[in-house]
Amino acid sequence: MRAAFSLVELSIVLVILGLLTGGILGGQSLIRAAELRSVATEYSRYVTAVQTFRDKYFAVPGDMPNATQFWGDDNAACPDGATPNGSPGTCNGNGDGFIGTPTANGVTGEMYQNWKQMALAGLIEGTYTGIADTVGACSTGKGVVVGTNAPRSRLSNAGWSLEYFGHPGDASTYTLAESNLFFMGGQVSGCPPINDVFKPEELWNIDTKLDDGKPGRGKIMARSQSSWGTATSCALSASSTDYNADYRLSNSAIACSMLAPRAI
Repeated sequence: MRAAFSLVELSIVLVILGLLTGGILGGQSLIRAAELRSVATEYSRYVTAVQTFRDKYFAVPGDMPNATQFWGDDNAACPDGATPNGSPGTCNGNGDGFIGTPTANGVTGEMYQNWKQMALAGLIEGTYTGIADTVGACSTGKGVVVGTNAPRSRLSNAGWSLEYFGHPGDASTYTLAESNLFFMGGQVSGCPPINDVFKPEELWNIDTKLDDGKPGRGKIMARSQSSWGTATSCALSASSTDYNADYRLSNSAIACSMLAPRAI
């Protein structure tokens, strides 16, 4: 007589497989929740670091006009090659209060030196190069590589950037004119980290805890890879200037990255 599994044995196997599947899915959900909580923690940490740096050195990191007096000059990367070299080396900013994008040589800029200088001051963890990695599609020199010249987030495949954003026409499509702001999203070659990494509900949760829960206004704002305005798959709006729009909570797809203007 051929041996076979009984119905009881098959039932037990199915129950075990169900428990394993449920445990895996539950574990993934817990990991994701922990990563999302870390985004708020990282944001608060970086805002505090910038404010502490400004209180101590009377300048915004990266924009600091006398940074080489504290940490020496990296004359291989800085345009002020006549300044004596030093170690570990950094570049001076122009002191205008804005964290500028790279100079015409596409190598360095205040938006990269800010992370390096905050690390040199002991205000954030990590070691950063202070220079652009590539000249890419966004504009000359904005080669952010998370983990190399800008911090990596605990959220999977995401990182941070900090720069001045205020080009002509911004105010007509988004409330972002004249602002130093954080970008938080996925890696994009030659750009700040602006790839979508959040579901609308996930970013709404962060926004509600830290701000007003609106994607188009406040100190926490949403961006979709497809648009700078609020008329995106991340928000409930037909107009990119509807700053009172709500998040598109019915959308369960990854559709948002985060902006934090006027945080510093």
